[in-house]
Amino acid sequence: MSARPRRPILPPLLMWLGFVFLYAPIVILIVYSFNESRLVTVWGGWSTKWYMELIQDQQMMDAAWRSLKIAFLTAWAAVVLGTMAGIVMVRCQRFRGRTLFSGMITAPLVMPDVIIGLSLLLLFVSMSKWIGWPEARGMVTIWIAHVTFCTAYVAVVVSSRLKDFDMSLEEAAMDLGADRLKTFLVITLPIISPALVAGWLLSFTLSLDDLVIASFVSGPSSTTLPMQVFSSVRLGVSPKINALATILVVLVSLAALLGWWLMRLEDKRMRRDMQLAARE
Repeated sequence: MSARPRRPILPPLLMWLGFVFLYAPIVILIVYSFNESRLVTVWGGWSTKWYMELIQDQQMMDAAWRSLKIAFLTAWAAVVLGTMAGIVMVRCQRFRGRTLFSGMITAPLVMPDVIIGLSLLLLFVSMSKWIGWPEARGMVTIWIAHVTFCTAYVAVVVSSRLKDFDMSLEEAAMDLGADRLKTFLVITLPIISPALVAGWLLSFTLSLDDLVIASFVSGPSSTTLPMQVFSSVRLGVSPKINALATILVVLVSLAALLGWWLMRLEDKRMRRDMQLAARE
């Protein structure tokens, strides 16, 4: 009787060490958000007073609401533009300037944030001088800047999904009488929806997290949450920052779980439809 082969211990151990390295600081931050003490490094007992003080901090709440609105609008615009760019990069193989187009779309992925922010600042200043718009930098300029670099991430995600797409599904739909628009809405869009959800979540997170680019293109009345947090921690880390970070972690985790649940439902529906079609 042959002995069972031993499973290697090192890969699971390294995996768990990686999880601890990534998530232990977040767990510690969440625990210390309920700290009674004003010092973030000294435990003084359980309390929720810092959440109450955070809610009463009007500047922080305004900055958080402003960042959430910008991130939400940025995610939708980036998904639309990034999807169109991804389709062009994959489906349109031959057209003049394709290499330049692909390079310009993916350039924000490798370009430093300082360069992007400075170039957009010069662009907005020049536009304001020559055409009178924008009159002042604010939420609109931040939104345009965030859409600029978030579109690149969505285009890469969508194009990678389209490269593995089975074109025979679209051809079968058009053979049955569907036009290109209906084929895209009924066949292509549901299949690439996981990539769209991933791109939306990625764009939302990147926009919400951006500090450098927003610092260049924002105005005095359009301070975002990262800018507000950065200006406050320069004078010392307040426990309110821990409470704010905990709320953001919860919101992002819920959004990720919702996206995963929607993708799982769509995947189940597609498998069920394919099984019914195979039976018929």
